[in-house]
Amino acid sequence: MLSFEQPIILAFILPVLAGALYLMLKGGNKKLLISRAIVLSLLIVAIASPFTLVSQVTEQENPQLVIISDETNSMQLFEKGVADELYESLTTKTPTSLVRLTGDRTALGDAVVQYASSENQVVLVTDGNNNYGKNLEEGLDFAQNIGSTVYAVTPELESNDLNIQVKGDKTAVKGNEYRFEIIVSQAEEVPVEYTFKASADDKLIRSGTYTQSSRQRSYQIPYKFNDLGAHEIKIELSTQADEADDINNEFLKSVYVVPKPKVKYITDEPDSPLSNILYNLYDTSTNSNISDLDSQKAVVIDNIPGNRISESDVAVLKQYISNGGGVVVTGGERSYEYGDYLNSSIEDILPVTSEPMPGEGGRQIVLVLDISPSTEKHDTLSEILGNAIYLVQKEELRGAYMGIIAFGKEGHDVSGGLKYLGTTGNRESLEEEMRQLRPSITSETLLHEGLEVAQEWLNTKTGTLDLVIISDGGIEDSYEESLKIASDLKEDNVNFYFVHIRSSAPSQQDELGNVYAKNLVENVEGSTNNYFKLDAGQRANIISDESIEPPPSNESESTSSYQLSESNPSHFITQNSNVKANITGYNDVTPKPGANRLVDASNKPVITTWRYGLGRVASITTDNGKDGGWSSQMYSGNNSQLISATLNWAIANPQPEEGAVVEAPDTWFGLPATITLTMYDEKVPELTYRGDELELAFVGKNTYEAQIFPKTIGMHYVSGYPIAVNYAIEYRDVGLNEELPSLIAGNGGKAYSQKEARANLLTDARQNSLQSRMEPVSWKMYFILAALLLFLGEVMLRRSLEIIESRKQE
Repeated sequence: MLSFEQPIILAFILPVLAGALYLMLKGGNKKLLISRAIVLSLLIVAIASPFTLVSQVTEQENPQLVIISDETNSMQLFEKGVADELYESLTTKTPTSLVRLTGDRTALGDAVVQYASSENQVVLVTDGNNNYGKNLEEGLDFAQNIGSTVYAVTPELESNDLNIQVKGDKTAVKGNEYRFEIIVSQAEEVPVEYTFKASADDKLIRSGTYTQSSRQRSYQIPYKFNDLGAHEIKIELSTQADEADDINNEFLKSVYVVPKPKVKYITDEPDSPLSNILYNLYDTSTNSNISDLDSQKAVVIDNIPGNRISESDVAVLKQYISNGGGVVVTGGERSYEYGDYLNSSIEDILPVTSEPMPGEGGRQIVLVLDISPSTEKHDTLSEILGNAIYLVQKEELRGAYMGIIAFGKEGHDVSGGLKYLGTTGNRESLEEEMRQLRPSITSETLLHEGLEVAQEWLNTKTGTLDLVIISDGGIEDSYEESLKIASDLKEDNVNFYFVHIRSSAPSQQDELGNVYAKNLVENVEGSTNNYFKLDAGQRANIISDESIEPPPSNESESTSSYQLSESNPSHFITQNSNVKANITGYNDVTPKPGANRLVDASNKPVITTWRYGLGRVASITTDNGKDGGWSSQMYSGNNSQLISATLNWAIANPQPEEGAVVEAPDTWFGLPATITLTMYDEKVPELTYRGDELELAFVGKNTYEAQIFPKTIGMHYVSGYPIAVNYAIEYRDVGLNEELPSLIAGNGGKAYSQKEARANLLTDARQNSLQSRMEPVSWKMYFILAALLLFLGEVMLRRSLEIIESRKQE
């Protein structure tokens, strides 16, 4: 499109045209006047400076680089001087600046935001452990959005370090089992022996010597607090191994013990296994009517038919839940579809509808991902993971289950089995697990190892079964074994797909040019319809419809027992449940949009939750475990933790809502602790710390906040409420952040070792400095030439005509 630098000059064309028209009306030479008017108009257009914008790709021979050197305390484990050597190497070849980060916390995200610009590229020399300010993803997204590329250089790890942390709820219930998790981490993956001692209020509750080879190992510790108020858990770790620092070998956790929360139990069967759990763990009052809920932390409605729950009862429940209460509704032969819940008022608050889910068995999808070294060497790993994440995010698959298997030399379970895609938490968990995948150490690409794991998963599944391999196609060494397993899977009605990422990886085809991946699909499926060969940036649009019918069910198969399985293992209710139970019956329900499906039986939801207003509602769609019922195993032994966890989730905060309630998380040395005070009476709010009254800020209805700045590691108390202060947060994460390479690659950069950076970083930076810019191209000369040619042509034509006329007269 033609534009003008001085468009107002074009207005002079009007008087030129007007003058020519006037002269023609006065009898002037029409042809001559038209010619002169066009010539003058073309000259006026040229004076207005016409131009067009043309895209020009430019490359900076000397791109500007900013090296951010992470020299915080956690970097003492790594080789020193890497950033300085890299700076000296680059600064002689291209404009380079060096920035140093020091101290007891690492703000990588903030540093990227501060130093990245459209005029430069950023090089992080770091272990990748960001622990303060913006997270690294935010910083990388910012850099990408403004056109700056971020690279990472990881120094060599020179010494190992162990650290210990404790995770668990801040609030415990008097007399109930309280579980906390001890996490031991090390910088390297080497065998190391250590001893830890766990104490509660100076009483030893667990000790032992352990050997650990992995980067991280956790231990679940149960304990019961029998006294109300403040308590302290202390963990001490010792080892004979060489360590860079032992400051992070001791950890404190504060616990505040409260009375048993009040629970209203609405039931006609007060002697069931469910009732035993409620009476033992909570201050439970039994009733057959829904009333007087104000002081209750949760309400359990057990197998009550819909005609017993009036409109006024539902109104009371809605008000109670909206104000933050918790409700658990259990099933049985008189509730849900058997109790006429469908389309009733009680169903409004439930996370499920009392109707069967459409289809039998559902869709089960297994992604088998290639993480062999060739995927990194040939830059296909990010494309493999990108296609996998694309499938996780597909709206059409929200009702399906999906699991992730990775293979190199061996196949291993990445996702912990199949997870339900209908919950945001599960999808985010799958994406997070995939982003952490790294190429295997050995060079083999053994697809059959991954298929063997998939076969174990799918051989007991029903419904629509899909297996998707995403690889660079270098499967020559395992082709025959893979074909055999894939053929066996096809006999079990598994639909087979292969997404082949185009690359220069070897072993993709035989000496005749036949592509192994394509042949594999054709031999298994009978056609190549399910084979997709993609270039970088492309995504395979597969298994997006529901045209595949599930196989017919085997009528002779016994359905008398259904094994419970976790469909969302990362939820509060299921994260430590380790359920191993069978049930013989369930209420057939369908989760509502937005509900969290947590536990299934035969692909049918058994525990489903959602948020309603400020409160929480859980549906347990099997019975209360009574004799002769459906679910006695679910209420016995360790399986009963699933029930107590559901109640605890519904209760949310067991603190009594009376008087003044103080809450505050533990903190790290050098960081403040924020205290929240909620007043349930009319007294003047007051908090004291070390004998001084704290200044409170009003932040909401009956809610106040204050901050303290502890100056020592140890236990601190605010009006008797405990706060543990542990080692500086900089010592929390040890070793290299394994997510760093994928985070950098996902935002267009690349991660290097020190040697690789000196050899390749500048070349990559030059390539990434290619910029497409819109450059103006002037058309002024073309209009001047057109005017000149028209004028000369007109003069020459007129002169020629005059000569011809003159000769005729002679």
